[in-house]
Amino acid sequence: MKRLCALLLVLSLTMLPVRGAQPALSASSAILVDAASGRVLYEKNAHDARPIASITKLMTALVAVELRPDLSSVVRVKQEWTGAEGSSMYLKPGEELTLEELLYGLLLASGNDAALAVAGYCAGDVASFVEKMNKKAADLGMNQTCFANPNGLDDPNHYSTAADMAILARAVLERQELRAIVGTRTAVVAGRTLTNHNKLLWQYQGCTGLKTGYTDEAGRTLVSSALREGQELIAVTLNAPNDWADHAALFDYGFANFPLTTIVAEGQWIEIPVTGSLCRFVRAVAPAAIRWPLAAGEEPEVELSLPERVEAPVGAGFPAGHVTVRLAGEEIARLPLVYAWGAAVDLAPKGWLERLFGI
Repeated sequence: MKRLCALLLVLSLTMLPVRGAQPALSASSAILVDAASGRVLYEKNAHDARPIASITKLMTALVAVELRPDLSSVVRVKQEWTGAEGSSMYLKPGEELTLEELLYGLLLASGNDAALAVAGYCAGDVASFVEKMNKKAADLGMNQTCFANPNGLDDPNHYSTAADMAILARAVLERQELRAIVGTRTAVVAGRTLTNHNKLLWQYQGCTGLKTGYTDEAGRTLVSSALREGQELIAVTLNAPNDWADHAALFDYGFANFPLTTIVAEGQWIEIPVTGSLCRFVRAVAPAAIRWPLAAGEEPEVELSLPERVEAPVGAGFPAGHVTVRLAGEEIARLPLVYAWGAAVDLAPKGWLERLFGI
């Protein structure tokens, strides 16, 4: 028999500020998302499909590293990959570069030639690569996105939304090799000095990436991320004449009004009666923290699902139950709890935690 008890494990949450006014933006479409949780903190026409220009290259890079994880592999440049219109890293036929060098040219210099080279090398031809881009978009749940090329040049069948591009940005930031590239200001690659087009890397403290874009049809597009006190936010704007200011305003708004708040702390516990043992109680312990971006006045509900009592023997580190967190009636997190004896929070052997959390 289980007992369900609503209990705030954290008796006093961090005091939250009064929510400020939402930013006024130049963008036609925009969204601000907490990177870890995916919570949307602000949106403006976020589901309107629009041309997206070179922020397309975030998907090009993501598909590339999934198809060819060995970034040291050497690519010999073909004639058909050179001479692309628009921005370029100026590849030469017969030139040899590593895939990693091409990704720097793709994401820093926004090379349309690099996009063709990456696509052609990773999938055999550009058309096959674009198919894989659309397959990946579907897998990620980017349901209002269609790619017609790997570089973002205008095409009636090439579009996305601010909301979908935020989904893509989260996936890109989960890949450490891509996170390193999109956060690089300058790099010397194959004899070229490349400078990241994302001026926020210089202008906004804590900016961690990601990618700029522009075409006549799309206008200025931008996907960026910023980190402050352990919280990372993602901002996307489409057709934003003043995109640098838009993103700074979005980040300031998000960090000020939705701070990352500890709801359940790692190591917090509750005692459960034990029968058949000299010890009267065993502890159910949270082996990790639950943290969530919360606005002023938001009060999450924390519910424990645990047995009323257990019979010995009870092994430290074995499943005890779980804790569920809801906000406005919607489940936002669920964490398994484990048994621990005594005052020390020595939760479990590492091998058991690996099986439990898949890490």
